[in-house]
Amino acid sequence: MKYLMMSLLLFTSQVFAAAEVGKPAPDFSIKAQDGKTYKLSDYKGKTLVLEWYNSGCPYVRKHYDANNMQTLQKAAATDKVTWLSVLSSAKGKEGYLDAKQAGDQMKKESMASTALLLDEDGTMGKAYGAKTTPHMFIIDGKGIVVYAGAIDSTSSTKGEDIPKSTNYVTAALNDLKAGKPITTASTKPYGCGVKYK
Repeated sequence: MKYLMMSLLLFTSQVFAAAEVGKPAPDFSIKAQDGKTYKLSDYKGKTLVLEWYNSGCPYVRKHYDANNMQTLQKAAATDKVTWLSVLSSAKGKEGYLDAKQAGDQMKKESMASTALLLDEDGTMGKAYGAKTTPHMFIIDGKGIVVYAGAIDSTSSTKGEDIPKSTNYVTAALNDLKAGKPITTASTKPYGCGVKYK
């Protein structure tokens, strides 16, 4: 029993070892819907947003159906911030998409992120400790995680709650742009559990 508990604890710590605020972001090299490989090292000197995505999750639907996520993606691009969406749903699980389906989904959603990374085996998601969709991370130009957590302050599936909520991602990007410390650097993510294999 003791061995089993230790094994479970070890497994949990491996699954969600995780990206920590103030520490270097876990490296990644992963293919996207366009067939290209995206690497963390490609974004040296740039601000990067990572957004965990699952098209079937009602918390994700809240932000996409209200056009909130797309608006944030476009605003980030205007500020020369790169935004990568990440799909860690395993084959056969909710939200899984192959490369063609992912490209079609990006068009259907009018996604303005640079790419939809296909993390079918969950390697990237587990390295970051991505627990929910959406789960958000911001990495600065030095490769340091400066924000990790929820997209905003209201953990509901209702689009009408968006205008009443504090958007932590927008606030953190504004602080970063102004050269100020991030006011709220870490929050508890909310949403559907990531559908790892």
